[in-house]
Amino acid sequence: MFWYGHDVGGWGWFAMSMGMILFWALIIVAGVLLYRSLARTGENGDRAGSGLRGTAPEQVLAERFARGEIDEDEYRRRLTVLREGSRDGPGPGRR
Repeated sequence: MFWYGHDVGGWGWFAMSMGMILFWALIIVAGVLLYRSLARTGENGDRAGSGLRGTAPEQVLAERFARGEIDEDEYRRRLTVLREGSRDGPGPGRR
């Protein structure tokens, strides 16, 4: 019949084993990449969905003002500097 003499040799078993290992490795890598893309963290360690709402420097400045670390004059002065710097773009000496 058909099953006599059509055995898979040693290299066939090796190829099937490596194929199965490669298959499961690809499935695991795809799962890890999907998880990491859905659970991406922001720069400060927060989840992407619960991150900062505004620009980061303005948010930090607003938090410092809310905690009372800086007064209103200093807040407005620093906010003006931040907004003027963002319009000018990075220039010499700026990062």
